[in-house]
Amino acid sequence: MSTLKNNKTQKWFYPLLAFMHDSRSIGIILLACTALSLIISNIPAIGEAYTHLWHYHFNGNEAHSFNVIGLHLPNSPLVIINDFLMAFFFFLAGMEIKREVVQGELNTIKKALLPSLGAVGGMLVPAILFIQFNRDSPFMSGWAIPTATDIAFSLGIASLLGNKVSVNLKIFLTALAIIDDLGAIIVIALFYGEKLHFVYLLGCAIVIVLLWWLQKMHKKFGWMQIILSVLLWYFMFNSGIHATVAGVIFAFFIPLKDIVNFEVKLHLPVYFIIIPIFALANTAIVLPQNFAEALDTSLSWGIIAGLVIGKPLGICGMAYLMVKRGWAVLPAKVNWHHMIGAGMLAGIGFTMSIFIATLAFKSENEQDIAKISVLIATIIAMTLGYFWLKINSKPVIIKKAK
Repeated sequence: MSTLKNNKTQKWFYPLLAFMHDSRSIGIILLACTALSLIISNIPAIGEAYTHLWHYHFNGNEAHSFNVIGLHLPNSPLVIINDFLMAFFFFLAGMEIKREVVQGELNTIKKALLPSLGAVGGMLVPAILFIQFNRDSPFMSGWAIPTATDIAFSLGIASLLGNKVSVNLKIFLTALAIIDDLGAIIVIALFYGEKLHFVYLLGCAIVIVLLWWLQKMHKKFGWMQIILSVLLWYFMFNSGIHATVAGVIFAFFIPLKDIVNFEVKLHLPVYFIIIPIFALANTAIVLPQNFAEALDTSLSWGIIAGLVIGKPLGICGMAYLMVKRGWAVLPAKVNWHHMIGAGMLAGIGFTMSIFIATLAFKSENEQDIAKISVLIATIIAMTLGYFWLKINSKPVIIKKAK
């Protein structure tokens, strides 16, 4: 009997485990969560209660934080998700950046030059396009929304193409997206904070010094570092700099030998719990009746043009300039058709773009328009990138050793 039960458990468990470790699954889950959230939000009977759930304020007012036994903590489920849970996502991104810089595809200037400057071009051109659409408009604070790339989503779509996308192109896209993430983190820290509170900033500085000292003394990673990471998040949350930056800072104090272990442990909870919850909460949008008219704004066009046109134009333009001048060479088995396709996939902003949209605007209406525009741009970029690479790539044949 127990053998039969074990067989039934394995029948369901192993396919689920295989799905969760498939790079394509993250994109599928994000799309499913987004569609589900939009559908529920627009069902007349329950839509209002559903959207209100995420924005419910624990102490009855709309302040970002509320006082609990002298501690200033997040004041709504949405703030908990965007400021606390997303710190784990940024922690994971920070470790990936550190690993690639120390021993990966970004550990030498020669390796890092093409994806680094490609990422810079892929951030500058979308920002410039957005600014051109929104010059002298009240939407200028959203200039950074189209500058981001969703690394998991873009690589997930590339994985759907199987051996039509070479390993070298995937490595380039990964390095590009990692640098793009770093750029987005810097932008959030510099431009999307609130009024600075220097007492809390001093607390951040003290914690960082303590983390540095523990690292310098080669102290084994343990509870001391974890307690300090919680303190760093708390001080950052109240400092006026966005709390998720604490995740990135803490990541750089993780010993290199422990990074792989942390990445393995955090991959499933971050990508299959935190990011889906983030998608559900941040796409709980009531679509206006005059949907087309509401989206026909300079804000929407700036975001869509920035992600769909600006991303491939900036990435490929900068890469072409570098190759033409002899500063860099294209990766092996990668041509300009492949680079254009990678640039299109980099236009999938999703997680980071939606995240920046929540910081750029105080008005819920403006946030919703920006989020819907990001979703539209993501679908367009995803479709164009997929079919462009499918048409312009030949299968990579792997020869077996004799």
